Amino acid sequence: MLKRKWPLSAWIQPLLAVLIGLTGGAIAIVLIGGSVADTYAQMWKGAFGNFYFFTNTLTRATPLILVGLGVSIAFRAGFFNMGSEGQMILGALSSALLALYLPGPPLLKLLVAIIGGIVAGGIWSAFAGWLDAKFRMNLIITTLLLNYIAALFAGYMVAYPLKDKTGSAALAQTMMVDKAVWLPKLFQGMSIHAGFIIAIGLAILLYLFIKYTVAGYEIRMLGYNPLFAAYGGVNRRKMMLTSMFVSGGFAGLAGAVEVLGMQYRYTDGMISNPGYAWSGIMATLLSGAHPLGTAVAAVLLAALQTGGMGVERNTNIPLEISSVIQSLLILFVTAKFSYTLWKRRKGGKSDAASS
Repeated sequence: MLKRKWPLSAWIQPLLAVLIGLTGGAIAIVLIGGSVADTYAQMWKGAFGNFYFFTNTLTRATPLILVGLGVSIAFRAGFFNMGSEGQMILGALSSALLALYLPGPPLLKLLVAIIGGIVAGGIWSAFAGWLDAKFRMNLIITTLLLNYIAALFAGYMVAYPLKDKTGSAALAQTMMVDKAVWLPKLFQGMSIHAGFIIAIGLAILLYLFIKYTVAGYEIRMLGYNPLFAAYGGVNRRKMMLTSMFVSGGFAGLAGAVEVLGMQYRYTDGMISNPGYAWSGIMATLLSGAHPLGTAVAAVLLAALQTGGMGVERNTNIPLEISSVIQSLLILFVTAKFSYTLWKRRKGGKSDAASS
């Protein structure tokens, strides 16, 4: 039944969401007094107009893809991981510290920094799963609240004990990672780095894992029908802890590649201010938690963000027009998601995420 329903929901619903977003954006542009055709043309050019802009869009999409893949695992298993921001922050901070202070050759430091980011994000996420399994604490609430703890902790660390006192005293940040530990750029003079290849490779591997492995089948079945999964011998507690660890690990990896591929240090607010985590969650919801669809949706959302910068540069339309479009996408997807959840509960089905 899932196979019969997937193609229709995979194409019609996301396209409808995009159409609603673009329509709402067009209305806002008209109210401002701008040209819809010119604004959207400039948005396209700002995102895909030349190779430089195109690679900027893919660079922006890289952390969104990784966060979205992690969230899709939890969602597929029926758990709502809303803590990607905190997991990404701790992954970024851990990666920066390992890259700075771990002794050894650059390649070893790079690999350990990446793994450290994955583990930090995974543990933070699994902690929320443990609170649910042990104390029945609502997973949505705990993951949301843990975001604040992670952000404030990381902010304190880079503002006081780990602050770079050799640079600008106005910024709370670590020292810069040695250039030998940076992720390599894919093209000279472009921002896109090896993290994008990692993200696309993991999207393909996750798709194959979910579709063709026994563990992937158990994840899908637990999310779709928890009672049937329990009857079939799936251990909900073990699956929750595992899926939440992997989900947070992807977010931690997103933070690690942002540090090692773009920022080269951890700066307070570098994860929260751009909204990487929430855009990644949006990509997951837009794609129906399909790994390959999540990658495509992440590129679309990144294009809205980078294209919005082109609009502001070349027209009198403000950058916030892209936020209007994204907000309408979120509104549509949230309404659809809430309706689906309401139907499940009305039908008497147990919800793994709400228990």
